[in-house]
Amino acid sequence: MSTVKYEVSQRLGPLEKPPITKTQLVMYSGASGDFNPIHTVEEFAQQAGLGGVIAHGMLTMAFVGQMLTDILGVDGDLHKFGVRFAGMVRPGDVITCEGEVKEVREENGRQIVTADIWAATQKQEKVVVGEAVFSVPAA
Repeated sequence: MSTVKYEVSQRLGPLEKPPITKTQLVMYSGASGDFNPIHTVEEFAQQAGLGGVIAHGMLTMAFVGQMLTDILGVDGDLHKFGVRFAGMVRPGDVITCEGEVKEVREENGRQIVTADIWAATQKQEKVVVGEAVFSVPAA
C-alpha cells in the first residue's frame, strides 16, 4: 500500500469531466428527483432569466466528491465536505475539480487533511468552492 504524505500548499486533482450534455441533465434529474425545468427545458430557463438551461449545482458538487473519493481510495475517510455554489454550469462546459491542502496534522497514525476544494469551467471560472476534511494512513 502506497501512502501519500500530504503537505500544506499541495494541489489535489485535477479531475476533468467531459462536456456537460443535456441528456446528462435529464438523467441527473431522474436520479436526484430534482425535476426543476430550469435544468432541462430551454424555453423555461430562458423565461426564468437564466439565458438557457443550467446544470444542477449538486451535480457539480458530486464531481468534486468524486475527486475526493478518488484521492481517498479504500483506506481514507471523508470527515467533512461542504461547498458554496458560486456560478452556473451550462451544457458544453468542461468542469475541472481541484483542491489545495491548507492544514495537515497527525492523529492516531493518520494524517488529518483540511483542503480548499473547487470546481471550475474551461474558462477558469470557479462554480463551486468549499472545504473538505479527510484522513488517510500516515506515511
